[in-house]
Amino acid sequence: MKKIQMVDLKGQYESIKDTVNRSMAEVIGSTAFINGPEVHAFQKELEEYLGVKHVIPCANGTDALQIAMMGLGLEPGDEVITADFTFAATAEVIALLKLSPVLVDVEPDTFNIDPEALRKAITPRTKAIVPVHLFGQCANMDAIMQIAREHGLYVIEDNAQGIGATYTFKDGTKVKTGAIGDVSATSFFPSKNLGCYGDGGAIFTNNDDLAHIIRGVVNHGMYKRYHHDVVGVNSRLDSIQAAVLRAKLPLLDTYNQKRKEAAAKYTKAFEGEEKIVTPVLVGEEDSHVYHQYTLKVKDTDRDALGRFLNENEIPCGIYYPIPLHRQKAYVDERYKDEEFGVTNQLCEEVISLPMHTELDDEQIEYITSKVKEFINQ
Repeated sequence: MKKIQMVDLKGQYESIKDTVNRSMAEVIGSTAFINGPEVHAFQKELEEYLGVKHVIPCANGTDALQIAMMGLGLEPGDEVITADFTFAATAEVIALLKLSPVLVDVEPDTFNIDPEALRKAITPRTKAIVPVHLFGQCANMDAIMQIAREHGLYVIEDNAQGIGATYTFKDGTKVKTGAIGDVSATSFFPSKNLGCYGDGGAIFTNNDDLAHIIRGVVNHGMYKRYHHDVVGVNSRLDSIQAAVLRAKLPLLDTYNQKRKEAAAKYTKAFEGEEKIVTPVLVGEEDSHVYHQYTLKVKDTDRDALGRFLNENEIPCGIYYPIPLHRQKAYVDERYKDEEFGVTNQLCEEVISLPMHTELDDEQIEYITSKVKEFINQ
C-alpha cells in the first residue's frame, strides 16, 4: 500500500507534470513573471468556467477577502456577520480593516452559517454577510440571499473550500459558488481543490463597477502607472502560479468527481456505525466538492482517535479545535458561549480524514478499518 497522505500533491503532480513543467518553463523563458500572459489567460478561463463576468487574480485567499471588502467601501465600525466555525482568515480580514466581526453559530449537519442565527444578529450597523462554503458543501444561499435582500446587505462568499461546487436554487437555477453573492474570494493554496504550487487567490464579481475598483486595489490603487486613484495593496498572482492553475483548471471537475467517489466509499464503509456521523449532502450531488471529509464522532475521545490514527500512519486533521469566539484575538463581551452550542460541540467532535484525488480503495479500506477499530474497542 502506498504511504497515505492527507493531501497527495506529489501523486497529482506526477499525472500532469509534463504540462506543468512545459508551462512553467515557458514563463521562465519569457521572463513575464508578473501580470504576464499566463495570468490573463487563466483569468479568462476561470471566468468562463465559473460563469462570472470578472475574475481578478491576487496573491492569496486572505488578501482576496480583504480586497473584496475594501472594494465595497465598508467603513470602520461597520458590522460584518460570518460563521463562528471557520478558519480565522474569514474573521481576521474584517478586524484588520477595523470593521466589526459578528460571529454566529452554524448548522449541525452542513457546518455552514445558520440562517436563523444570521437573521437574529443583524443590527442597523450590519453591512455585509460572509457565508463560508465549508469543507466544500454549499451554504444555504437561498436563505442567505433572501436575508441580504430584505436588509440591503452585501454578500461576500468565502469560496476557498468550495470551488467547483454548484448551488441549485429553489427555482431550479444552478450557479457555481463564487458567482452568487455581490463578490467572492477564493484561495489557490496548494491543498485546495484547485491549488497552485505556492500562494494564490482571486476575487470574483458580476459587478462591473466593483471589478474596476478591485483591479485598482490589487495593484497599489493604480489604473495608470504612478497614478494612485484609490488606496490599494500589492497583491498579484504571479505568472508561474497562473501556469500551474491553467494546467489544473480543465481537470477540476474530474478532481472533484474523484473526491466525491472517495467520499462515497468512506460513507459506505461507516454504515451502521452509531458513533460516527458522516458528512451530509444537502442539495444536488454537485453541491459538495469534499475539500475535506469530516466526521463527527459521538461518545468518543476524538483527540485519542487522532493519535491512534497517527500511530497507524494515517494523517488526519481537526478543523477546527477552538471556535473563533473563544480565540484570544476575537473574544468579545457581546458573545455568550451558550449562543454557540453547535460550534462548541463540533469543535469537540470533528475529525477530517485524508481526502484528495489520488486516494485508492486499499487506502480507504485501511483508513476506515482503523477508525472502526478504535471506535469499537
